[in-house]
Amino acid sequence: MGFQDVLKKSFLEGFVSTDLSTTTIVVSLAVTAAIAVYIFAVYRLLSRNSFYSKGFNISLVALAVITASIILTIQSSVVISLGMVGALSIVRFRTAVKEPQDLVFLFWSISTGIICGAGLFEVAVITAILVTVVLLLLELIPTRSESVLLIVNADNCDVEEELMKIVGRYSSKPHVKSRNINMHGCDLIIELRVKDGGSLVKDVSGLKGVRNVSLLSHDGEVTY
Repeated sequence: MGFQDVLKKSFLEGFVSTDLSTTTIVVSLAVTAAIAVYIFAVYRLLSRNSFYSKGFNISLVALAVITASIILTIQSSVVISLGMVGALSIVRFRTAVKEPQDLVFLFWSISTGIICGAGLFEVAVITAILVTVVLLLLELIPTRSESVLLIVNADNCDVEEELMKIVGRYSSKPHVKSRNINMHGCDLIIELRVKDGGSLVKDVSGLKGVRNVSLLSHDGEVTY
């Protein structure tokens, strides 16, 4: 008997094939689905996206159940497990995940499927509770107000000095992000933090030479 035969025999003897009953399969998938629906509800509650994606949230539930079924299948046969590993290794996902929080829920959904597929339901339940508590506590931590962008279209840049005086009354640290001078006039973009945006826009629009004023919020990171 050669070395390869010994290695093959040792591997096959070390792998214990499990005969899964219908009850085990149904219970595992049912518990997985229940926790996945819970993840669906938590994501809907904590999602901070400007446009909530229900399709992405539904995919979290399906992903957990599919992952659990894969783990159950792997337990049943070494041949199927090796074939499935080879098949999954060639899959490439190129969809960009824009929100870091979405990655957390994706990993949570996949790990729930793996844990429940392995039959460790207590671990999955405790993990779901702890993750929810941590996310809720972190969500309650107060943050500074987000910056907004003041966009001013004027006839010329001579109004900038007076404009910054008005902006300085509403914000302590305004920052000019862009100055654009063209044949039609001057465009200024100012980043600032302001509480009374309505009054700021009214005062700026009253300046001589100012044609248009816009105050926009942006979905960027809050800098400290």
